[in-house]
Amino acid sequence: MDLTLIVVLVIALALFFDFTNGFHDTANAMATPIATGALKPKTAVALAALLNLVGAFLSTEVAKTISGGIIKEGEGGVLITPELIFAGLIGAIVWNMITWLLGLPSSSSHALFGGLIGAALVGAWIASAGNPIDFSVVMSKVILPAILAPLTAGLIAYAATKLAYAITRRYDGKPDGRDGFRHAQIFSSSLVALAHGTNDAQKTMGVITLTLVAAGLQPAGSDVYWWVIVTCAVAIALGTYMGGWRIIKTLGTGLTDVKPAQGFAAETATAATILASSHVGFALSTTQVASGSVIGSGLGRRGSKVRWRTAGRIGVGWLLTLPAAGAVGALAALVAHMGVVGIIIDTVVGVGVIVGIFLWSRRNEVSHHNVVSEVAHSGRAVKIKRNPKPKKKVTS
Repeated sequence: MDLTLIVVLVIALALFFDFTNGFHDTANAMATPIATGALKPKTAVALAALLNLVGAFLSTEVAKTISGGIIKEGEGGVLITPELIFAGLIGAIVWNMITWLLGLPSSSSHALFGGLIGAALVGAWIASAGNPIDFSVVMSKVILPAILAPLTAGLIAYAATKLAYAITRRYDGKPDGRDGFRHAQIFSSSLVALAHGTNDAQKTMGVITLTLVAAGLQPAGSDVYWWVIVTCAVAIALGTYMGGWRIIKTLGTGLTDVKPAQGFAAETATAATILASSHVGFALSTTQVASGSVIGSGLGRRGSKVRWRTAGRIGVGWLLTLPAAGAVGALAALVAHMGVVGIIIDTVVGVGVIVGIFLWSRRNEVSHHNVVSEVAHSGRAVKIKRNPKPKKKVTS
């Protein structure tokens, strides 16, 4: 197949992955404010889309990790071809769609890494070449952050929730002031959306840059092109606006019943962790960070219960994401090795799976109409009356 054509196909597929990443990860920022009633569902996703767009322009450190860190560069250039990147993206998108159908907040980032690693390893095996993956970078900037970031965010959210409830503790039947956290959530969730744009949009930027370098259309080690930044920012913003309602429902109500103070604590912990990681180039999973924060906030509120069965399902999804996407990416790479016919087969099968999953999801549709749980109204269900003024004594 003509090199220019395959590069165009890979860029188009990468932008579609960016789109799926957007609606897959909307829950990271907006699940808790929707659950507590701080924001209406459509308003929340519109705000998240705008801030994802802005956040994508703030940094390119994560993009450089992907374009020049995970895949090794040899004497002949980067050790992966555009065809293999195409196959890796197929693996990432298919896994993203499967977990979206199941309502599992799995990692779009790990799906992408798994797909690329699986495809690259198959390509090296077919060509009898050396190992194309720099596993030291994978370990230091992907695996370790995947373990430490959710734990860190969970601990921060736990401590912040404890502090919030201690400061606003109710005495003598007086109002506790916690309803103010519902308004504060607008700020904290916006910060998470901004942070998500600085981390996740860059992963697609890195993939497109990697493709251009592999095709010899961009020098290795150079900065991300401006048009790549713009197109990736727009793609993830559009995906975010679509709203991943199934995952919003799981993260906002499936793990624990989120109250405004909890939501504010969880979102603040998520944003702080993501922004710090983006600054140093860690390509972490924003989904894992958000899930860890929600669990931490649930543990921090007295009387709150964490639904560990749901948490266990999410944990299994985390463990399976990288190898499962890698397996699909490896299979797609074997087919792509057939040449033009293989690329066509991969495309047809990939589109068929995506359309099939979408049609299946229509049987039990979750939208902005039914995503809000009873928790969203709980904050308004109980009103604390002001203490009555003391009656004046009547003197005779």
